[in-house]
Amino acid sequence: MKRPVWISGLIFCLTVSLSAAFAAGPFNKKEYATRRNRLMEKIPDGAAIFLGAPTPASDYEFRQGHDFYYFSGVEIPDAFLVVDGVRKESILFFTMDEKTADGENIPLDLIRKPAEYTGIERVLPVEQFNSYLTGLSQRSRTLYTMFKPEELGRENSNEKFNALQKSMTLNMWDGRLTRELQFVKQLRDKFPQMDVRDCSATVWNLRKIKSPAELEILRRAARIGVQAHNALIQSTKPEVAEKALAAVFEFVCKKEGAQDLAYDTIIMSGKNHAYGHYHKYDRVLKDGNFLILDAGPDLENYHVDISTSFPASGKFSPRQKELYEAALAVHDVCAANYRPGVTLKQVGERVDALLREKGLERFAQDFRGIVRLGGYNHSIGLATHDVTGTFAGPDEVLVPGFVFACDIQLFRLKEEIGIRIEDTIAITETGHENLSRGVPRTVAEIEALMKKDGILQILKEKLF
Repeated sequence: MKRPVWISGLIFCLTVSLSAAFAAGPFNKKEYATRRNRLMEKIPDGAAIFLGAPTPASDYEFRQGHDFYYFSGVEIPDAFLVVDGVRKESILFFTMDEKTADGENIPLDLIRKPAEYTGIERVLPVEQFNSYLTGLSQRSRTLYTMFKPEELGRENSNEKFNALQKSMTLNMWDGRLTRELQFVKQLRDKFPQMDVRDCSATVWNLRKIKSPAELEILRRAARIGVQAHNALIQSTKPEVAEKALAAVFEFVCKKEGAQDLAYDTIIMSGKNHAYGHYHKYDRVLKDGNFLILDAGPDLENYHVDISTSFPASGKFSPRQKELYEAALAVHDVCAANYRPGVTLKQVGERVDALLREKGLERFAQDFRGIVRLGGYNHSIGLATHDVTGTFAGPDEVLVPGFVFACDIQLFRLKEEIGIRIEDTIAITETGHENLSRGVPRTVAEIEALMKKDGILQILKEKLF
């Protein structure tokens, strides 16, 4: 007997929901298995080893490294993940008892039924990792691992590597290797017969293109970011402290379910437009100030990046309006030309044409970088400045699943005016999706929003 359509649909939804619930991370187990299978195809001659993040040294929430998390969804400290391209299998190593897991809010099903919970074929105690490596070295000559540092929370691997090189590895009073390069050294010392290779670029090329499931999380994150931007803009008035505005942004993000901020909220006004990523919050706004807000949430380990620009008074001066609308015109022509098959250089050529068509040649020097890269600033994903593996610069061809910041900037530092109009853009099969749509962009939209009282004004009236 045929089931009614609605019953079949209900059964399907329940099946998907239960499968997703009994899985590591925010995705279905098949999502992680697909990622591991794609990596196996890239390393048919060896196995890749990923170091899990260590137990925090202080009273901080544990955050798994992005690359380990990308392939497993497992958030447990001091683990190892092996993805074997020869045998086409994955092995997870960790040791933790139920009491410790419960105290750290780690799912008990991960401890009790790890293979079923994660979808990873083999799960072994971490104490067996050394003997496993010895066996692996006897049957394989190639071993892959990450040479670049793990990303935790707000970090970017390349930026972290450069900072550690300066402060630690190349410091004559320190000289230590990064954790990853120390692991490489130990592998080469213990198993000299093995060829230990860097798989950073390979992994990051996989991360570069987002799946539909990843896009849905980014979409949700962007909606939270839009709400928080709008709430902060509404609360902005003369005599309001930047510190209070930063608190508004974080409050809305956390209230809506974000686990953290993607990065410290950036608020630039007055002379601080000169400092690019300013987050001291040490000014009380004055009439005539113009602000840049650059901020986004971290949801399920995925980040978005949004920037808005607006006057503290809620009303643009003629000069502020002139500069803002020039930047907005560039933003809009970039967005109008994002689609699969187009290069960033081709988008930039449309910006160059716009400047001529609109008589905006006086801004050509300001927008020279935007012309070169078509408004592209950086990739976005598990990191705000997401790693990309390979990037062709102006010749980068846009493909579905590529997510990046369209970031238009225009500064007049002597006038204490800075403008950033930044959206998180996802390339789709037919064009693009502005994930951060919903923030006010036109002068009229911004001024209309700022006429309303925001959270800070309501709190002051009701509580203080």
